[in-house]
Amino acid sequence: MTAAARVEFVLGVDSGGSGLRVALGPVDAGTPARTAVCAEPVRTVSDGIDAGHLLEQLLPAVRRLLEQTAPGAAVAAAAVGAAGMATLGEQLRARLPGALADTLGVRRVALAADAVTAYAGALGQRPGAVVAGGTGMIALGTDLTTWRRADGWGHLLGDSGGGAWIGRAGLEAAMRAHDGRRGGSPLLLARLEAAFGPATALPGLLYPRTDRPALLASFAPEVAACAADDEIAAAILREAAAHIAGAAAAVCPRSPGPDGCEVALTGGLFRLGEPLLGPLRGELARQVPQARVVPAEADPLHGALEIARALAGPGLRLPPHPSLLFVPGVT
Repeated sequence: MTAAARVEFVLGVDSGGSGLRVALGPVDAGTPARTAVCAEPVRTVSDGIDAGHLLEQLLPAVRRLLEQTAPGAAVAAAAVGAAGMATLGEQLRARLPGALADTLGVRRVALAADAVTAYAGALGQRPGAVVAGGTGMIALGTDLTTWRRADGWGHLLGDSGGGAWIGRAGLEAAMRAHDGRRGGSPLLLARLEAAFGPATALPGLLYPRTDRPALLASFAPEVAACAADDEIAAAILREAAAHIAGAAAAVCPRSPGPDGCEVALTGGLFRLGEPLLGPLRGELARQVPQARVVPAEADPLHGALEIARALAGPGLRLPPHPSLLFVPGVT
């Protein structure tokens, strides 16, 4: 066996709406990982996320990475983060640990909600809170004893302040302007027509779509672009900021350290920039005075890799949870 083959590796996986990403790296966190992308999103079937479809994409990708990196090397631990794991992950929890053990010899496995891998990527294994914003919005916090979750309930029941929420509010204001109702925004109406065509055609475009949240979220940058010149658009972003800060307040550890509660913001929502971040800083100061906003250190794929490294090395400090962070054999 060569020196390279004796090196133990860890596996991190991030499964989301845009596809499956895989990272293979040495247990030593100071060494870069190799990554692969499987562009096809993992299917969701009647009883949840399709474990077979995930494995069909994951296993060949891992074998290729091992062949490129160190043929014959062992995979000491794996962490799989998946959107929908908390509510749709029963198949994954039932099948993945055994499948990874049988095919790759992996004996230490963690299955995590994507919010948990986002947390681990942003803050590592420190106590604090993370707000993950994209099309949706979820906040997650821990004191390293228990998890606290706020929102992430989807665009019909919540995700308040997320991209779909902002986009829908902007489109509603545009439609009010089209009708001549109070609270309408002619500027947003012009943006709607430039993006989607005649306002009267929007329901027929929107309602049949299975990706309605993504379509709604695509209008959020238009709301941000109008905010400097349009009070309606600015008010939408102020309300979004209040929702986001409220979610952060709900999950911050109740007994923060002497330096306050670290709060990291991660995800594409915050690329809307100052039109959202300005009011959000004010709302965090008002609603979460103990918050200390810090930059996210890395992304959810890196977070999955860090969870795997913790399993393989010094031990996992983030608290296990039956649906948020499932570690077989640990309660």
